[in-house]
Amino acid sequence: MGSKILISGGSGLVGSYLSELLALEGYEVVHLSRQRHNKGIYHTFLWDIDQEYIEEGAFEGVECIVHLAGAGVADKRWTQDRKKLLTSSRVDSANLIHQYLKKGSHQVSSFISASAIGIYGFDTGAILQSEDRTQLGDDFLASLTKKWEAAADQFQDLGLRVVKLRLGLVLSDKGGLLARLRPLSGLGLGAALGDGEQYMSWIHIQDLARLILKAVRSKEMSGVYNAVAPNPVSNEEFMKQLASTLGKPYFMPHIPKFALRIVLGELASVVAGGNRVSSEKIVSSGFSFRFTDLKAAIDHLLKH
Repeated sequence: MGSKILISGGSGLVGSYLSELLALEGYEVVHLSRQRHNKGIYHTFLWDIDQEYIEEGAFEGVECIVHLAGAGVADKRWTQDRKKLLTSSRVDSANLIHQYLKKGSHQVSSFISASAIGIYGFDTGAILQSEDRTQLGDDFLASLTKKWEAAADQFQDLGLRVVKLRLGLVLSDKGGLLARLRPLSGLGLGAALGDGEQYMSWIHIQDLARLILKAVRSKEMSGVYNAVAPNPVSNEEFMKQLASTLGKPYFMPHIPKFALRIVLGELASVVAGGNRVSSEKIVSSGFSFRFTDLKAAIDHLLKH
């Protein structure tokens, strides 16, 4: 059996897919979770961020930690309480892991953390956002993501290799963006948001899991990488392709930004905003995407 990998957020959309891939590749997979799952395939260690508790033995024999924990950004309106949860579930959770590793003996050599392309801000137009960009966003999500990455960086102080993957819009048939948009498009009600020109930088969940696997295996990988496919598309292109795959007409008028703000508040910036993000660095590292074309990605997920 391969080395042991501990995943926080292992029962989530990305974590579930990744766990399956890692197990198929011969790794021993264990999870950190707030509750045990009765039919869980993977051994689960309990943790409680508020109580600053991690079950004994969670780090025993672990070589790499993949930190995917985090409440869903687009699940609910951003009230002050929701903002606190979005932050604590990502930042405080990483701090807790760091605290435990710092005070105890362990064999962990790598810490791979999810991050988000929201760090670049929204409404960035056609400018291609690369990892070396220093002018980052200043909205809530960008500020949250900066704290998220800073929490990951502190593991370098413990001598760990740190990789931060700035995730784009993850496409999956099990949840996420497609699960929200598919019912509307299936009824012929899919529509572009705002002017429809904003970019959507996406990634197929299969490629994302493979990318994380590469980060686990490739000891030369460190620092930040954009986890997006090479060909971002406009919001209107995305909605048209989704309608086409589902065999539905696309004729709905655009949904204006002011209407989204009324319904969603600050969250509207995520829905109606966009950014065009580069995949050049991860491609240059030797990673080969299986899905570079949006049509192929959506067809694969919704027609198979």
